[in-house]
Amino acid sequence: MTGLVRGTVSGGVRRVIGTEVECAGLRLAVGDAVDVLTREGPRPAEVIAVQDGAASALVLGSTTGIARGDRVRPRTGPLTSPVGPALLGRVVDALGRPLDGRGPILAPAVPVDAPAPPALARRRIDAPLATGVRLLDTLCTVGRGQRLGLFAGSGVGKSTLLSMMVRGTDADISVIALVGERGREVREFIEDVLGPEGLARSVVVVATSDEPALLRLRAATYATRIAEGFADTGADVLLTVDSLTRLATAQREVGLAAGEPPTSRGYPPSVFALLPRLLERAGPRVHGTITAFYTILVEGGDHDEPVADAARSILDGHVVLDRQLTTMGRFPAVDPLASLSRLATTVTSPEQIADATTVRRALAAAARVKDLVEVGAYAAGADRAADAALALEEATVAFLSQAADDRADYDASWSELSALAAALRQLESGVAA
Repeated sequence: MTGLVRGTVSGGVRRVIGTEVECAGLRLAVGDAVDVLTREGPRPAEVIAVQDGAASALVLGSTTGIARGDRVRPRTGPLTSPVGPALLGRVVDALGRPLDGRGPILAPAVPVDAPAPPALARRRIDAPLATGVRLLDTLCTVGRGQRLGLFAGSGVGKSTLLSMMVRGTDADISVIALVGERGREVREFIEDVLGPEGLARSVVVVATSDEPALLRLRAATYATRIAEGFADTGADVLLTVDSLTRLATAQREVGLAAGEPPTSRGYPPSVFALLPRLLERAGPRVHGTITAFYTILVEGGDHDEPVADAARSILDGHVVLDRQLTTMGRFPAVDPLASLSRLATTVTSPEQIADATTVRRALAAAARVKDLVEVGAYAAGADRAADAALALEEATVAFLSQAADDRADYDASWSELSALAAALRQLESGVAA
């Protein structure tokens, strides 16, 4: 490659393996975009690795029809996608192409990769963001610009909970990334779960499970770039990525194709470099905020698997969904004792903190004696907090439960929690007397 000028000449395909194309005769850098010129037309690809005499690029589509010797033409700079207000209410793929049949998107195209804001340039998180979910707004209060993970197994209600937040939030705009989603479920999510009301002030970026790893990876970075564009105009944006686990799986495919060694449970080092680079882009910015929720799949309840453990160390809190609550018919199936918002005490008043603590203490007391109660071995009066919690168990479960199409008012939720906490304190005091 000596003497070649980057981006001014064309090279050729030397080898094709899977979705990887080895290009020779070009001076390319990691991240450069190229077109593989086949008989059926150009195929866009992105360089993921360079070595002596060649560069490896992943095709953003199928490699069927690409032959050895096909010309490779570099583009000027990385791939770009549209960002701006024209995307509101639209459903697009990972490259910004419309999927909703509503015509082209007239918006400026920009690179999707961007640096995170400098640490000292970020605004402080000092105000809550209503999600429309009663349990989250009170017992796991979210701040504007906070980043949280939704940890759950499959089929526990992660997507439904995300849709409740998208419809019920008081954020100005929602950006939703469906990464590696089943193709059958995309339309169901948009039409039934999200609905016209939710879609009207949202942007949905879709990369289904059958698409190449690079497109699945790009869906999350593109959605983040869209959220950054809105936030930099001063808007409060809700960003949801479903799921971070499938994103890590896509990066694993890319990393292994680039020749990285598999390390922790088969994940190459680039996965654990990608997570902070992507997640740190969300949060408070100079003008607006990006409040982000990332779903993390924890099959078998293994919250210490590599992706979950890495995400928990970066994020500002975690919401845990419990399959046992789902089998009991309680929705959303959020475990309030296992869930934590690290900024809840920053964005709530001392009175609200006291009420939330009272309810949490009652839930913990009830959980502590649950097994004894089930076998009839618990004696009333042994634990004042447990007695109060058991007496108000029905009211507590009613407070924690919420229908998927019900939007809880933020102030009303706190009023209900305050009344519940006062009743618990009164019962505890009465038993003590």
